[in-house]
Amino acid sequence: MLKRLLDVVAASVGLMVSGPIMIVVAIMIRATMGSPVLFRQRRPGLDGRIFTVLKFRTMSVDRDRERQSQFDAHRVTPLGRILRHTSLDELPQLFNVLRGDMSLVGPRPLLPEYLPYYSNRELLRHTVRPGITGWAQVNGRNRLSWDDRLALDVWYVEHRSMLLDLRILYLTAIRVLQRRDIELDPQVSLMPLDQERSHSATAPR
Repeated sequence: MLKRLLDVVAASVGLMVSGPIMIVVAIMIRATMGSPVLFRQRRPGLDGRIFTVLKFRTMSVDRDRERQSQFDAHRVTPLGRILRHTSLDELPQLFNVLRGDMSLVGPRPLLPEYLPYYSNRELLRHTVRPGITGWAQVNGRNRLSWDDRLALDVWYVEHRSMLLDLRILYLTAIRVLQRRDIELDPQVSLMPLDQERSHSATAPR
């Protein structure tokens, strides 16, 4: 209850402070990339319930499919690279926090198609609200293997506390300022979880 209250207060203040920046970013995206300004994608949250996560769009839209994929990094625009390097593309998720879909701190929401590939222990990541930032994000982010990343998510769930959340928020600010552990193309070091584990399950032993 206390965490939810702090999320609402912090997200409200964050939106007021970042509001002018978000307006400028939205105008720049509209001017350089056209519409839509926001990237919307369905993600599983608390108890596996599906919600729509919001981000500023960073890639040109594939008009044949009318969508952008998080793995189509060759279509990241120059403005999109700036937004990713500065993490400004994540700001719209403050609305997700206000709506109760997300928390400021928690395991990052991943794709629905990954759900069948989690171990029973890894499914613990869905017993809390997903976060804008999390323990895995301040300990390697996309440079981690899936096993390590999901293990860190579970560690957070099992050790979560207000003090740990404050530590994660502090470390997140440091990482953003230093622009550390930001990978524009996750496929360079990390293939999609469903593909990786499907391949592992069918590979000869």
